[in-house]
Amino acid sequence: MLHARWVLVVPVKDASRGKTRLADVLEPGARAALVRAMALDTVEAVLAVPRVARVVVVTADAPVARDAAALPRVRVLPEPAAAAGDAPGGWASLDRAVAAGVAAARAEAPTAHVGVLLGDLPGLDPRELDAALAAAGAHPLAVLPDADGTGTTLLTARAGERLRPAFGGGSAAAHAALGHATIDLPDDTTLRHDVDVPADLTALLARGVGGRTGALLRRLGPLG
Repeated sequence: MLHARWVLVVPVKDASRGKTRLADVLEPGARAALVRAMALDTVEAVLAVPRVARVVVVTADAPVARDAAALPRVRVLPEPAAAAGDAPGGWASLDRAVAAGVAAARAEAPTAHVGVLLGDLPGLDPRELDAALAAAGAHPLAVLPDADGTGTTLLTARAGERLRPAFGGGSAAAHAALGHATIDLPDDTTLRHDVDVPADLTALLARGVGGRTGALLRRLGPLG
């Protein structure tokens, strides 16, 4: 049985359905490649955080599953089947993927704190995530809003506490209403800058993001 301070769950959508708001600047194949590159860069950054001993990746994407499984201290789970009436790849599916990952983390490491980090943070600085987890550990439940203050990039629960995912529009407020204390970090913290729209990609390039994501964006050339 694993005994560790933190296990982080990283849910990753099927890349063929991911990042549709980038359709104006990236064709479908490039978008899928970007989803996979960002997810793996995010996982590798998480693995570099001293407080994290294990990562659980929940995904329906075969290439992400294969490449993530090759990384140390990573467990890969298949995304749960969609329920009747769910939109494919929608928010309900994400919440179910999170719940499955958290359940696996709890079963493997019942004494660990657990966190959920979305897989679109390719510019993530491991030192900032380490600091955020230190701050989150002071609360039974915690949430870190994205740079806009509306979405969620990190959701946490201390050992023994029930994490209640409510991802979707306005998720930061929804998670706060469910009892998650808001972590206060500067707006320019890399942990708050996920990638959803073309301006986010432009900001990544301006920061000189590296890894798979940076290499892919440089190969693709100017956006738009």
